[in-house]
Formats: sequence, structure tokens, C-alpha cells
Amino acid sequence: MNPSDNELAPAQKRWALIASALFLVAIGFLGFAIAEGAMLTFALGWVVLQAVGYVGALSIAKGDFAHPLFKAQVMVHILALGLLLALLVKAAQ
Repeated sequence: MNPSDNELAPAQKRWALIASALFLVAIGFLGFAIAEGAMLTFALGWVVLQAVGYVGALSIAKGDFAHPLFKAQVMVHILALGLLLALLVKAAQ
């Protein structure tokens, strides 16, 4: 087996990195929500939705991180992060 067979294309690496960064942000927010005792339902639901969504999208895409379905899943969570940031900015005012 050639080691280059296991290499990801640059686009696949980029989308995998974005997805993993979003997942880490969701885990961090879950820790913050547990510590503060606020928004626990959203924080836990966001982590679960990411896990289920990414696994489902990757299984349908046959492991292709650059598949349009996986990209759409990532974009949905970018929107969720934007809404969360907007809510936190509004609460800070």
C-alpha cells in the first residue's frame, strides 16, 4: 500500500480542520455552560448535533471531507456559532 494513498487533498484537509475547530469550540462552550450553569441545553445539543451530523454526513459522503453534504454541515455550525456570538454580544450590552 502506497503511503500517498492515505493522503487527504488540500480541500479535504481544510474542511476537516474547520469542522474540528468548530467541534472544539462547541466542547469549550459546553464546559463554560456547565461552569456557569447557563445555556446548558444549547451547549449539549450543539455538541450532539455536531457529532451526529458530521458522522452522518461523512458516512453518506464515503469519508470525503470536501463533499458538498459535509461542507453544508460545517456551514450550518458556522451559522450556529454566529448566532451564539450575536447572543453573547447582545447579552454583554
